[in-house]
Amino acid sequence: MSDMHTSNGPVAVRFDSVSFSYESIPVLSNVSFHIHQNEFAALVGSNGSGKTTVLKLLLGLEKPVSGRISLFGNSPGRGMERIGYVPQNAGYDSGFPVTVRSVVRMGRLRPSSRFFGKEDARAVQEAMEKADIAGLADRSYSALSGGQRRRVLVARALASRPSLLVLDEPTANMDVESEKRLFDTLGTLKGSTTILIVTHDSAFVSSLTDVAFCVAGGVRGCSVVRHRTEPAADAPHDLYGGSAARVRHDIEVPDVCCGEAENS
Repeated sequence: MSDMHTSNGPVAVRFDSVSFSYESIPVLSNVSFHIHQNEFAALVGSNGSGKTTVLKLLLGLEKPVSGRISLFGNSPGRGMERIGYVPQNAGYDSGFPVTVRSVVRMGRLRPSSRFFGKEDARAVQEAMEKADIAGLADRSYSALSGGQRRRVLVARALASRPSLLVLDEPTANMDVESEKRLFDTLGTLKGSTTILIVTHDSAFVSSLTDVAFCVAGGVRGCSVVRHRTEPAADAPHDLYGGSAARVRHDIEVPDVCCGEAENS
């Protein structure tokens, strides 16, 4: 059984007494949690629970009403270049003739860079190999299956060589084989990259998970609670690449922050 707190190193993500409202409607109430660098974390909760709001705050798309959020010791806005984000949907026009390599190259775009050089090309190739899509490099993105497209988006995020990889509902509409390949890829990144998976599956998480947080609703806004996980022999055999852990919602673990945040 995991005690959900495996690292005492520097902190990658910190929410400190964060509250947020849409107009006068409270959504998050006094939320505090942290993720250490190189941890594999899961943020779980049913649809409408507040997960999307937490994600938007983390990405700097919304600002808290009160409290503090930091990424590697900086504000979300200043820490954005260290995040590789994999959305649930890419939003590309299916009729637009773009290759897999071109999509992955988009991960190297930065406001400060004007040219695509040799180092960019190496990063793109490296990302495609890590995501197991190098053989698809010259294929049209629109011709790929849903699972292949998701791995392309993972490669696009990895091309930026992120310190934090965030995946929003990564297994949505994914076949069994693609799901296994995705978690095989994430397994190779575990321990060297901070990973956060956002999912509506509140019962099970990948066995790769070091720490699980549940977004729980309340009258005065949602809270985020840290829970234990344990091996789940009775989980569907094809879930999370064939290796799942159960979230123990009956066991809450105090979120005690031990490490200091690292400034970039």
